[in-house]
Amino acid sequence: MIIALAGRRVDAIDATQPRFPAQNVENVSAAIHALLQQQGATAVVSSAACGADLVGLTEAGKLGLRRKIVLPFSRDKFRDSSVVDRPGEWGGMYDTILDAVEANGDLVVIDTGKEDNPYSATNRAILDQAIALSQQSGESVAAVLLWDGVSRGKDDYTDQFGTEARNRGLEVFQVLTI
Repeated sequence: MIIALAGRRVDAIDATQPRFPAQNVENVSAAIHALLQQQGATAVVSSAACGADLVGLTEAGKLGLRRKIVLPFSRDKFRDSSVVDRPGEWGGMYDTILDAVEANGDLVVIDTGKEDNPYSATNRAILDQAIALSQQSGESVAAVLLWDGVSRGKDDYTDQFGTEARNRGLEVFQVLTI
């Protein structure tokens, strides 16, 4: 099974509403590891933000799964805006995973141009890439949300990802971060 994955970033230090507390990373890691095994995953397609994305990609790597990463802009710009701006050792993890994925030819940097929000475009591209892999391999595809299970509203990219996946007829699994 090909897994398209998205979810919450680890909470900022000054977060008023916990969505993915840093102390939950170990439990979330174990849960996504188990889900990938249970579903017979062979590949994970995701972005690479701190929190859900890097946790999912790390566990996929431990299982020897193919990892494909979709970024909305350059590797360095994404690292600055979506990885190292939160507490934790995410920068080193990001660099190690990106180096491996890029060496395998599985890093996709999309050109969002003047399109809508780059993160919404990335969500669609993750799903497109996962579906393309499933068509090549003949495997099924599903989406996984690593999140607190509650939408933040109109600008919640994780919720948008789940909605888009369901609209495309994909089964959607959830791993809770709270």
